Amino acid sequence: MNGDWLLRGRDGRLTVYLPSDDAVLCRAELAPGGPWEAPRRIGGPQKLRPGTAVGQGADGYAHLVAWRPTASGESDLVHSTHFRPRLAPLDWTPVGHPDKKGDRTGTPAVAVDDRGRAHVFVRNRGGGVSLLAQKEKGGWNPWWDLGGEDVRDGLAAVTGESGLVELYAAVPDGIAHWRQEEPGGQPVRGERVTVPVRPGTLRALATSAGHTTLFFTDERGELCAWRPGGEPVALLASAGPGPVSAVRCAVEGHDCTVLAQRAADGRAAFAAYPTEQEQAGAWWTESGPRLPADAVVSVALDEHGEVVAAALSPSTGALLLTRRKDEPGLALQAWREI
Repeated sequence: MNGDWLLRGRDGRLTVYLPSDDAVLCRAELAPGGPWEAPRRIGGPQKLRPGTAVGQGADGYAHLVAWRPTASGESDLVHSTHFRPRLAPLDWTPVGHPDKKGDRTGTPAVAVDDRGRAHVFVRNRGGGVSLLAQKEKGGWNPWWDLGGEDVRDGLAAVTGESGLVELYAAVPDGIAHWRQEEPGGQPVRGERVTVPVRPGTLRALATSAGHTTLFFTDERGELCAWRPGGEPVALLASAGPGPVSAVRCAVEGHDCTVLAQRAADGRAAFAAYPTEQEQAGAWWTESGPRLPADAVVSVALDEHGEVVAAALSPSTGALLLTRRKDEPGLALQAWREI
C-alpha cells in the first residue's frame, strides 16, 4: 500500500487496508478501542493489480486508487471512497489512464485537499508525472501532465495545513517537488534538491502551517528530512528498508513527530523528536515481536489523539496492534494480534 494504510475515521474508529492477492481488504474497529470486524473485500469482485494507494482528507473520508487489468491486456486506474469505517466502501469506478491507454505505468499516490477533492498522481509513459484531480461538485478534471524526467516509482503525495496539495518524487540525481499555488490549481514544479536518495523510501507529512517535511533514506542508509527552502538533514540511521510511517502528536505537551519502521532485525522501531527540530536528534526504540520479512509498520492517532501502531505482513495476513500506555513518554502496550 502506498500511503497511510492505518487510518482513524471521522467516528473515531480505526481502519486498516490490506492487500490480498488481486484485491484490497479492509478491517475496522466495531467501536473505538474495541474489537475488530472480519476482513471485507473493497469494491466488489473487481480484480486489481498490486500497488494500491490510500489518501485521507480532513473530513475523514479515505480515497483508494489502484490499477485494474482490462480485457485488452492493458490496465487503467480505478477509484473508491470509504466514508466511514463501518460502512462498505464504494464500488471501484474507472478513472482512466495517464496516457489514455496502455499498461500500468507506476504506483499511484493520493492526496486529498481541504475541500475533499482527491488528487491522484502517477508516473506516465514519458517518465514524468500526471495528475487526475476531482472536481468540487463531482466528476474529474482532465489529466494534467506535470512534467518531470526519469521519475522513479514510489511517489509521496501530501496535503499541507494550508489545504494545498504537494508531491515529492525521486529522480536520478535527487528529489523533485511540485506544489499547488491555489486551491484546485495545477501543481507547479518547485525546488529540486540534489541528494543520493533511495527510491521507494519517500514519505511526506504536514509539519507546520507553511511546510511539509519529506522523510527519505539516502544511499548511506541515513534517514533524512527535507523541507523545500532548506537543505536535507540526516536525522538518524534508517532502522530498515522501505519508507517510514510518520505522525504528529503531543508528547508531554510538546508537538512531536513520531516515526515507525520495521527494523532490519525484524522488530518494529520507533523514534520521536520535536517537530521540525531535527537538530534535537532522535533514536530508535524497538518494540514487539520479530515480524516477517515483508511486514510493514504504520502509526496513526486513536480516538483520544494518542499514538497507535499496527504491523502487517501481506504474506501471512497477520495484523498486530499496539497503543500508547497511559504514562509519561512514548511507552507502548504489549502487541496483540487482531
